Amino acid sequence: MKGKSLNRWVYAATGVIVLLFAGLVYAWSVLASPISEEFVQWTKAQLSLTFTIAMILFCIGCLAGGMLAGKTSSKVNVWISGVLFLAGFLIASQTQSLAVLYLGFGILGGFASGLAYNAVMSTMMAWFPDKSGLISGILLMGFGIGSFVIGKVYQAFTPAETGGWRISFKVFAVILFAVMIVCGFFFQKPGKDFEPPASRVRKTTKNQVEGLDVGPGVMLKRPSFWMYYLWAIFLSAAGLALVSQASGIAMEVGAHVNAGTIATAVGLISIMNGVGRVFFGSLFDKKGYRVTMLLDMAIFIAAGLILMAAIKSGSFSLICAGFVTGGFAYGCVTPTNSAIIRSFYGAAHYPVNFSVINTNLIIASFGSTIAGSFYDSSGSYLSTVFMILLVTVIGFFCFLGIRKP
Repeated sequence: MKGKSLNRWVYAATGVIVLLFAGLVYAWSVLASPISEEFVQWTKAQLSLTFTIAMILFCIGCLAGGMLAGKTSSKVNVWISGVLFLAGFLIASQTQSLAVLYLGFGILGGFASGLAYNAVMSTMMAWFPDKSGLISGILLMGFGIGSFVIGKVYQAFTPAETGGWRISFKVFAVILFAVMIVCGFFFQKPGKDFEPPASRVRKTTKNQVEGLDVGPGVMLKRPSFWMYYLWAIFLSAAGLALVSQASGIAMEVGAHVNAGTIATAVGLISIMNGVGRVFFGSLFDKKGYRVTMLLDMAIFIAAGLILMAAIKSGSFSLICAGFVTGGFAYGCVTPTNSAIIRSFYGAAHYPVNFSVINTNLIIASFGSTIAGSFYDSSGSYLSTVFMILLVTVIGFFCFLGIRKP
């Protein structure tokens, strides 16, 4: 939209809507259920690889968006993502082999999601330099809750007969395309005369005083960056392992619970993931990275212990409690990625620096595949819980090496 700028919260609301739909990649746990029923010969690990591919291409799409910053407008990137979503879901709806599913949902859907994600984050961070943690949390709440909303709609309207999911995928293709095209018109960065509240105070912060506003070349040479990068990998792997195996965990414990209740329980992860993103984003602004990250790891450990007790006791209520706790903990990672990159390395190179830090998901995404393989080997989701606990403990040792420049 050209001409006079709208209130910056209107742009933020548009960003939330885009991420609400782009976040459907996180609904894979629910979307995959009827697919696995039709293709019973596919293993848990093979289906989980779809999610891993989507996460890898999400990172590549995000990186592509960062590299295109300044060359193409954010609105163009959002429109391109709409076209890719349309093609990806139409292709996935024709699945008769894993290769087609990987191409449609994994490659095209994942890339589209990453491209839209970078466009939203880079645009909205420019509008909210005074509230980087909070706005990251609000925007990413939309990204996380998207999987819950879409999962519930999918459960409610997907035809019960074998192959009914194909119709839902076609409908999603059209809806995603329409949303991205319409919302793309609302994407514009602030003009040079834009002055956010409290920005004058922010100009005296430590980063600006030291002149720390560096590109990826300098950022990648700092050991502290790599310690944070490893921390993000391990904590993301914990969250992705839970997200990808959530339906299976719920069904293992709640064998006599109906599908709607299972979907609701799994959806608790997305809801609390969204809440956690706002909470931890705001906490980062107020207390800094140390308090934020330490609290997150403590909550992840608590989630693992609750889920362990739930599986051993067969308590579905404890499963729900574990999902709430684990989803809330996973909500910390993405807003912290965004806020810490801006806080440590400045605003000028944010689109590229942000896309670089998000490549941690390429490695972390294998957490879902590894968790699926552990289940195939052990026959119990306790292996997933042990994995969550282990990677969180390793993440703590990485945390000890993080220092603000």
